[in-house]
Amino acid sequence: QVQLVESGGGSVQAGGSLRLSCVASGYTGSSSCMGWFRQDPGKEREGVAAIDNNGRVKYADSVKGRFTISQDNAKNTLYLQMNNLKPEDTGVYYCAAIFGPLEWWYLLHSDQYEYWGQGTQVTVSS
Repeated sequence: QVQLVESGGGSVQAGGSLRLSCVASGYTGSSSCMGWFRQDPGKEREGVAAIDNNGRVKYADSVKGRFTISQDNAKNTLYLQMNNLKPEDTGVYYCAAIFGPLEWWYLLHSDQYEYWGQGTQVTVSS
């Protein structure tokens, strides 16, 4: 059973930094695409950053230059380093995964992903 567990959320002031982690378990040796998505109440889940099975990354325009996605395959862990946080970055952040390739332009499409974590709250105050 595949499980994704996020951690690292919290409350920070604008301009601050957080690093989210997502530990994946329940599968080994499979190439996967993984991503970070966020959602505010009453809004659709939006893609923030993703990395495909070849290591290519894609970012939402709103986070380019501020967020960095990375992964440690030895630890089965996905990271999201978030710098210069803004109040509009507030939301529940979810880790997601799908086994196999995704076309690059679909990497931030939440409907392409099969497995999801429980989410971690990020709150940025002005």
